[in-house]
Amino acid sequence: MKILITGAAGFIGFHLSKLLLDKGDEIFGVDSVNGYYSTQIKQDRLEILKPYQNFSFAGVNICNRTDVEALFASNSFDLVIHLAAQPGVRYSLDAPHKYAESNLIGFMNILEATRQQQIKKLIFASSSSVYGNRTDGAFSESCNTDHPESLYAATKKANEVMAYSYAQQFGIQTIGLRFFSVYGPWGRPDMAYFNFTKKILKGEPIPVFNQGEMVRDFTYVDDITAGVNQLIENIDHLDNYKIYNLGNHQPVKIMDFIKSLETAIGRKAKIDYLPMQAGDVVFTCADISAAQKDFGYSPRIGIQEGLNQFSRWYKHYFLEYNVKSSN
Repeated sequence: MKILITGAAGFIGFHLSKLLLDKGDEIFGVDSVNGYYSTQIKQDRLEILKPYQNFSFAGVNICNRTDVEALFASNSFDLVIHLAAQPGVRYSLDAPHKYAESNLIGFMNILEATRQQQIKKLIFASSSSVYGNRTDGAFSESCNTDHPESLYAATKKANEVMAYSYAQQFGIQTIGLRFFSVYGPWGRPDMAYFNFTKKILKGEPIPVFNQGEMVRDFTYVDDITAGVNQLIENIDHLDNYKIYNLGNHQPVKIMDFIKSLETAIGRKAKIDYLPMQAGDVVFTCADISAAQKDFGYSPRIGIQEGLNQFSRWYKHYFLEYNVKSSN
């Protein structure tokens, strides 16, 4: 297959691109490589992908309609996997227009280019954030998602509704994936576990919000990409429009998460307890029964194993980076 992956220099986009390249698919990656977080780590991810003969890359900003239309017109894609977006719950309080541009206009550009070029399959990233601040057990895809706690979550809910309209009107098979707290090597530096690791290694206190009374369904990145791969392999047998949770279904209290991270790093954390942040939620837990039933999704990596893998990568990567910098 020839697959377009937007956000290919991003965390999940990089891992998914590598998995599909290793499988033999032809991947065309696009990314604007913007400065929301370190462009160095994005470039380093791309350096791993570029040697593949079945990988092509273009520095395209999905908000630029002309560039998106030209990209689609000059290629013949079998499948579009749309992962590019402005991420981050808290940043949406400070820069709302970036979310409207990337997550709404950018998604509109991808949908419309997909329709114009008569591409019949689109997979896109949604988020567990659409569930809002609920605490009544595992989140099922049938739960109400009309009360987002942040603008970021609202844009992801909007994506799901926009995709539904294109599935209905134009017959494009659109499948949305609600990712739950994805972590692992080559992760996003703005994520809490990444920041915690940096501060613990420096001996600095880590900020723990809501006095530590938080629960998250942390999902290792390899489980996510394996799930997307299984979805691709079974996509012809799925509904024309569908939303799936991709999580671990093993929620972890944030203080237990920190203990596992301390074990992985080999150091104790100093903790700065802080009140709840605006836009955040207390609890997440994925009901993954639909993904299990429809395409065999089965997460396998527990939190300690996943954090051990991340810690090893983190120490190696930043040691290597420091060597490069000194030269």
